[in-house]
Amino acid sequence: MSLWFSSLFRYSRYITANKVSLSLTFMASRTKTDRVLENLKSNPYFDKYAKKIAELQLINPELLEERIEKQEQKMQKKKETQEQDRNLYQAKAKAEVLQPSPIKEARLSDIMNIDMIKGKTKEEIGEIWMEYHKQKDYICAIIESEQYERILGYGSKYPLFLLPLPRKQGYEFFLSQFQGNKVYMTSLLWYQTHKENAPECLTLTHYTEFKDSRGIVLMRGEFDLNFLNCHEAQCLTNELQLYYIGKNSQRLKLLETFNNNPNNFKYNDLINQLEKISL
Repeated sequence: MSLWFSSLFRYSRYITANKVSLSLTFMASRTKTDRVLENLKSNPYFDKYAKKIAELQLINPELLEERIEKQEQKMQKKKETQEQDRNLYQAKAKAEVLQPSPIKEARLSDIMNIDMIKGKTKEEIGEIWMEYHKQKDYICAIIESEQYERILGYGSKYPLFLLPLPRKQGYEFFLSQFQGNKVYMTSLLWYQTHKENAPECLTLTHYTEFKDSRGIVLMRGEFDLNFLNCHEAQCLTNELQLYYIGKNSQRLKLLETFNNNPNNFKYNDLINQLEKISL
């Protein structure tokens, strides 16, 4: 994945949370407690439970220490999982460096016999497209031409963005980039590790052969089954369309801030937007 915004890794440092003063009332495992509490402050839900944590410190510090111990074990497990992911995709990322391929415009004829849908109506083409991918490991969609033009327009203006994906451990962020009629996505963790050589985990391709004649654009998403399942790939795709359709002022503001004023960008705003919608 040739991401040309090579300094994007700095965005990950802008997660902000209000400081909550917690005075410790016990000395046992103080260092461990301080460390875990500090890590918890970066959790988007920390503010919501900060008062309860402070009260528990005063009333039952032993119980707090027990819960902190469990939290530390959870964090350690997450760290080990992330390390395994990095090792798994290290070879793949190196291959991207050794064998770069030029970006070319995708054509519908590259993946299917286009003669089978020539002369068909808009509805018939849509049905054939969905049926064609029914038993394949892809996601697909039919997009109205007007909607695609809006997405492409905002994609040209704001080519880079982050999308949160709910995971068991919380949220994982994915970096997306528009290039021509394709959108590439990679895990922010991979980008921080490999920078512009990070491998894609999801690629969305838009086929525009019927954009003018039938008023539709055919979309296909190819995803890495080692890292995403079909539901997760669809979730990221739906999020992307909701932002780039350009009909929500708050989401447009996040697109603008991320691309033009990254110092003021907050990850928590993405999570808040995700919680307002159902994917």
